[in-house]
Amino acid sequence: METPFVQTAGLLRAIGLFLSGVCHQLPEHTLFHTGVQMPLCARCTGTYLGAMVAFLLLSRKRHSWPARLPPARLMLLLGILALCWAVDGTNSYLHYLTGRVWLYVPSNALRLATGLGFGLTLSALVWPLFHESLWRDPSNERVLSGWGDLARVVLAMVPLWAALQMDHPVLAGLIPLLDALSVTVVLGVVNSLIVLIVLGRENKAERWRETLVPLGLGLLLATGEVAAIAWLRAFLWRLLL
Repeated sequence: METPFVQTAGLLRAIGLFLSGVCHQLPEHTLFHTGVQMPLCARCTGTYLGAMVAFLLLSRKRHSWPARLPPARLMLLLGILALCWAVDGTNSYLHYLTGRVWLYVPSNALRLATGLGFGLTLSALVWPLFHESLWRDPSNERVLSGWGDLARVVLAMVPLWAALQMDHPVLAGLIPLLDALSVTVVLGVVNSLIVLIVLGRENKAERWRETLVPLGLGLLLATGEVAAIAWLRAFLWRLLL
């Protein structure tokens, strides 16, 4: 389908067209604030914004370069969160295709909640891998050491989940910016891992200033990838008309 943001103007149009490269942007699956559709659907908002917020929260650990995965008991729970995301997405998609209720009636509140849970899971996997690949002497600390660590991150997601559903004009201007930032940051971190491998710069950095090249290239690649997919979507839509 064509992105609905071709009908908007200004900064919202620019962000909406850009993020059409990562999200279907179906209006019925998307949060609205003061009547304005946000650039990402509720599930994508939760996934990307949840991952970025989790990156920030996980960076507040005693050592800021944790390079070990959570213990098995936490990985199991994170796997359940990912499964909830997949089940809710499948149920929502089947409802969209058929108009029938399958497991339960989908809602944007559930899409947002399962997206936040999946974003947390992604961050717990990607963040230690990122540090393990980037630093010469990464920390032996786990990104999530125990139930207390996990509970603090999950509890931080609850007010975020509630705030994102508030109908307020400030959110109508803020969320599009956060959507664009979170997509660029999360995909930029993933792309920086590829850059490190291609440039042969794994485990070289000792200070943050030494990471500017791989991180900058990662962000540049992420921006280019999303923009290219958005352009391809628009091109194919025009081709089909």
